[in-house]
Amino acid sequence: MKSKLIFGFHAVTARLRHEASSVEEIYIDAARHDRRMQDLIRAAEDAKVRIIHAEGGRLDGMAGTRRHQGVVAKAGELSLARNLDELLDAISGPPLLLILDGITDPHNLGACLRVADGAGAHAVIAPKDRAVGLNATAAKVASGAAETVPYITVTNLARTMRELKERDIWLIGTDDQAPRGLYEADFSGPCALVMGSEGEGMRRLTRETCDLLVNIPMLGSVESLNVSVASGVCLYEARRQRFARA
Repeated sequence: MKSKLIFGFHAVTARLRHEASSVEEIYIDAARHDRRMQDLIRAAEDAKVRIIHAEGGRLDGMAGTRRHQGVVAKAGELSLARNLDELLDAISGPPLLLILDGITDPHNLGACLRVADGAGAHAVIAPKDRAVGLNATAAKVASGAAETVPYITVTNLARTMRELKERDIWLIGTDDQAPRGLYEADFSGPCALVMGSEGEGMRRLTRETCDLLVNIPMLGSVESLNVSVASGVCLYEARRQRFARA
């Protein structure tokens, strides 16, 4: 099993909670003795995961950042669905997907995964190229959602979107210039929300492949929302409509 490093209390605790058997060992800051650290140590001991005390500098080097909170874990890859067909075949009820086009900031990706988890999206889909991968920073920002929401990368995003259409999944993209507003769209059936990067938005082919474009009403002075905030607004509108029709 291929191993990777994850860091931060939320990410490591979530992995222990959801699939403790995949955690090989946890490195902790020897200088931290607070309650949060003690709770994590107790959870690791209950799961029979080896704890290694280390100096802060070593943890900095392992994580590639100082924002590890004194916790770095070595863990195997999760058994979440990584194949789109496998995922869709396993869904009961109308799928709710989030497609990200051109998101290069790991903090934005992590935040998108977090809101996708909160809104009950079945997966996040992104292209392999011109996009950030699911690295340790994204996993930390996701606060555990990287352990629960399948993140599926595809070689050709437009082709994948056409394949989703063949499965009768409605593709709804967001565009500031779209004539129709978010609250005029129907999200109650099988659908995928398509979000572009904050600066450039969706690429032309991605936009053209969408079935419908909507704008998020902006009533203040700012012109646009961060992609994770916009994803949250759209996903929860979809969830609201589904609750209303249940």
